[in-house]
Amino acid sequence: MPQRTAADVMVERLEAWGVPRIFGYSGDGINTFMGALRRAGTVDFVQARHEENAAFMAAGHAKYTGTVGVVTSTQGPGAVHLLNGLYDAKLDGAPVVALVGQQSRSVLGSGYMQEIDLALLMRDVACYRQQVASAEALPMAMDRAFKAALTHRGPAVVIVPHDVQKLPAPDLGHEHGILVTSPDWRPMAAVPQAPDLQVAAEVLNAGRRVALLVGQGARGAERQVEAVAERLGAGIATSLLGKPFVDERLPYATGTMGHLGTGASGKLLGNCDTLLIIGSKDPWTEFYPPPGAARAVQIDANPAAIGIRYPVEAGLAGDADPTLRALLPLLSGTPDEVWQSEVRGWVEDWRRLSEDRAMTQASPINPERVLHELGRRFPEDARLAVDVGSCVYWYARQLVLPKGVQAHLSGTLASMGCSIPYGIAAKLDRPAAPVIAVSGDGALQMAGLAELITVARLWPQWADPRFVICVLNNRELAEVTWEQREMEGEPRFDASQAIPEFDYAGYARLLGLEGLRVDDPEKIGPAWEKALAAECPFLLEFVTDPEVPLLPPFPAGKDKAEAMQQALGEEGGSGRHASRMLERYVRQEEQA
Repeated sequence: MPQRTAADVMVERLEAWGVPRIFGYSGDGINTFMGALRRAGTVDFVQARHEENAAFMAAGHAKYTGTVGVVTSTQGPGAVHLLNGLYDAKLDGAPVVALVGQQSRSVLGSGYMQEIDLALLMRDVACYRQQVASAEALPMAMDRAFKAALTHRGPAVVIVPHDVQKLPAPDLGHEHGILVTSPDWRPMAAVPQAPDLQVAAEVLNAGRRVALLVGQGARGAERQVEAVAERLGAGIATSLLGKPFVDERLPYATGTMGHLGTGASGKLLGNCDTLLIIGSKDPWTEFYPPPGAARAVQIDANPAAIGIRYPVEAGLAGDADPTLRALLPLLSGTPDEVWQSEVRGWVEDWRRLSEDRAMTQASPINPERVLHELGRRFPEDARLAVDVGSCVYWYARQLVLPKGVQAHLSGTLASMGCSIPYGIAAKLDRPAAPVIAVSGDGALQMAGLAELITVARLWPQWADPRFVICVLNNRELAEVTWEQREMEGEPRFDASQAIPEFDYAGYARLLGLEGLRVDDPEKIGPAWEKALAAECPFLLEFVTDPEVPLLPPFPAGKDKAEAMQQALGEEGGSGRHASRMLERYVRQEEQA
């Protein structure tokens, strides 16, 4: 029997922390660790096609499960590739541990092949980082990394030189300079102090037109959020990350706020006199009430986050569920019926408008209808992964999720290419539940096509084979194009925005999956039904119109529409279709 090494200790520590799988890509810097994983056979290794995607998978695992996602890579280029996925975890508050190889200690500082100062490289992204210099320090460093990732909700990095992995497993004794640590962590249930709760209640009870802005920090507190909203007669808007944690079928749920949000949320936040922010740091501050127009209370588990987006009178540092439980008995429950009626009217108006837009004729398919039709058929036990691009707008505005459905995306970093890696992580965590990944063609070309190979490799092991990939094929980086028109007053730049045509459905079939290209709007619903009933992963390629406008909600959207029209005028004949679509959307908004 071979001697136990430090690399075996690494695997044992993963087992102790209950890690079911580790995502990554192998290389000489972690080959000793790879060998230990093979010998143990207790922690699954999931090979991605690229380290960036492996880090996205780890971030996705953390988001769907609430537990630590683990990723590994070799030194040098492998470690550099991790950064994008690690930053996604940092900015969205997902606990991730990265185990990164390094050249042997004897050559560090020599400018050796693939030698990078990894501690410096990871300095900004990691809440904890440590390069391990001895086998004795390895268990401590790994324990510290897991504890830091869970406590600070972000990535922690342990750098393990190749020769350290090969050292004999340490026999940790009771002596000076040796730390014996335990793989144990418990969350702290934070509840604000009674005087702070009283001040917050006084602010909320004085309000007549109350709005709630709910972010991902409300996860697990959905019932309490509804109870507070009903007690105060409040409308509920969500951040993009908070969307899955509010039942948008409620008559006072106005949907997502911000540039890509709904008109109802714009009216709610623009007309409220009191704002309760629950677990949100949404950056779209121009869509908050103007400073001074509303009194505000904020609940956040991180005290440093209170008041960083909007000036607040009462800050409640605590977890959403116990804080709302403690706050609810202090609320007077005297809702303003006129305000309630207004909020419900805005919600009804928006629902009519969103359906009208989904059914607006486009060339050939309106992408809003693709998500609208999915909403009518979304399985209640499914999980959703959403990529970055124009598809996020249609997700935010058109897709009403069944209550309790988990949906995740790269919300704060907003990095393209996340949806397929996220979907793989979601499926591996719960193989018996269907997964739906929504992506634009730009994001799929950037990273998703490679990870479809991973899907093809893994899917025969899944209890439920349903893994549906929706590709909105508009042959363009549509979000960038519309941002350029809106923010810069610049016409479309073909060399920058156009992307190559590609047979996505045919590529899926080439991999042994099913694929279907849809260019008829009347076939959207049947296509979803076919894919959701398939007996293997299924790629739906919808040929969509890039000129469906990404119009911000009014009233802010009115000024933006004028800038867009000016840019479209410079595009000449090529911009006429987009100009007509934009005019139609503006009229629909004004009529609503």
